[in-house]
Parts: sequence; structure tokens; C-alpha cells
Amino acid sequence: MKKIIFLTYDCVFFILTFLLSFTGILNAQSAKILKNRPEINLTIDTYTVKTEIANTFKKKSIGLMNRKTLEENSGMLFVFPIAQHLNFWMHNTLLPLSIAFINSKGVITEIVDMKPLDESVIRSKHKVVYALEVNQGWFKKRNIKPGAKIKEL
Repeated sequence: MKKIIFLTYDCVFFILTFLLSFTGILNAQSAKILKNRPEINLTIDTYTVKTEIANTFKKKSIGLMNRKTLEENSGMLFVFPIAQHLNFWMHNTLLPLSIAFINSKGVITEIVDMKPLDESVIRSKHKVVYALEVNQGWFKKRNIKPGAKIKEL
């Protein structure tokens, strides 16, 4: 009887490990595809955002700092290889922005408005692999809320 129970636990452990690693592979593949592209058009509902891709340490560190303008339907997509709680701030960022935190399935989990030059840390409530920064109010004007899906992610 004990052998059967241990065997069952071993099988469950193996299956869970396999499924979790498969999910990681998909996230890594998605990040790999985006790594070689400087920008991508993202579709949320019927709206398109032309996004620069921040997929290197340097690009993520600089982000949208020191920019005086950002086109209406433009933004920056930050790409991370594994799901994690992300931290952002507005150091040297002159524009008011909204940030959407996005999970590995391309679903927006949270949207936060950020003030220019505010150095307080904005931390995602959930573990995510993407963050999309756009002009402040962009999501609200289009009635895009958490739960919306980004088709390309």
C-alpha cells in the first residue's frame, strides 16, 4: 500500500514538474521571439499600440526616460524571461504614463497611472512577464481594463 502511495506522489510530482517546465519553455520562446525585434504592433480589443521592445538590461534601465513626447498610440513593452513581481519607477521620466502589467498568457492583470519624476516604486500585484507603458489615460480612454487580452502575446 505504501509503495502505491509513494508511486502516486512520484507520478504527480513528475507531471507537475513537467507542466511547470513546459510553461517556462513557452515564456522563454515568447521572450526569444521578441528579443530580435526592435518594435511590434500590439492589439488590445480593436486598438493597436506601436511598441518599442525593451528586452535587454540597458533598454529596460533607460525605458522612456528623458523623452518629452510619446505618440498617442505608441508605447514601450518590457519583456522578462520568467514571471515575477515587477518594480517600476519614474526616475528621469518626464511624461505621465500608465503601465499595464501582463501575464504570460497576454492578459492584463493590472493598470497603474504613474506621475512624472516620481521615484516611488510601483510593484505589480501579480507575477507577470510583460509591462506595457503608454501615455497616461490611454487605457482608460479606450475602456481597456484588467482581463483584456493582448493578441500578439
